[in-house]
Amino acid sequence: MIRLALLCLALTMVAAGTARACESVTHRDRAFTICTVDLARQAISLHLLGPDGAPLGEFAALERAMDRPVTLAMNGGMYHPDRSPVGLYVEDGQQATDLVTRAGPGNFGMLPNGVFCIRDDRADVIETGAFAADPPACRHATQSGPMLVIDGALHPRFLPRSPSAKRRNGVGASEDGREVHFVASDGLVTFHEMATLFRDVLGVRNALYLDGSISRLHVPAEGRSDSGRAMGPILAVTER
Repeated sequence: MIRLALLCLALTMVAAGTARACESVTHRDRAFTICTVDLARQAISLHLLGPDGAPLGEFAALERAMDRPVTLAMNGGMYHPDRSPVGLYVEDGQQATDLVTRAGPGNFGMLPNGVFCIRDDRADVIETGAFAADPPACRHATQSGPMLVIDGALHPRFLPRSPSAKRRNGVGASEDGREVHFVASDGLVTFHEMATLFRDVLGVRNALYLDGSISRLHVPAEGRSDSGRAMGPILAVTER
């Protein structure tokens, strides 16, 4: 029923010739917001620093720094205390930090993790090992972890009855790379619950966790702009 509702929404928005709205859905008794981006009409970019060289940190600062209206924005990956990115970060073709392939502490180090790679004509979530073996030319890229879905399978460490529930957000793309699904939980959810939303509801074969407690979503047309801790990288969507 959720997939049918999303399809009906997509057809309605395409017929009206407008950008897609975000949709509130319930999956496994948990509330989520799904925002689907059509790369034929919209562009996705990453942003970290403002004109003064300091991290933007907030959606209002992102809006001031952009040369066109932002239709959607979301925190775009994990970061260190100084808000520099953890793992690979590429912005407008310039690589700022390197790919990290080793296991480590925390969610980022729970391998497999992955990279959200944005090119001029498509966007993909790519598992880090596959990315390292054959790196694509990403115009924008952010590494995060863990992967939520890998080639259609859930991350092997996710437990259906895990007690670890937090606000979370993630990203997945269609097989052809032309549609990108940004998902934010509207309450506390487990990795397993969010991953099954991507796999079973959205039909995404590869999806990536972006972050947890700091997860924030900005949709100006709907009057939504989540407050919270200052962000590191920020993903922005604009009309082409």
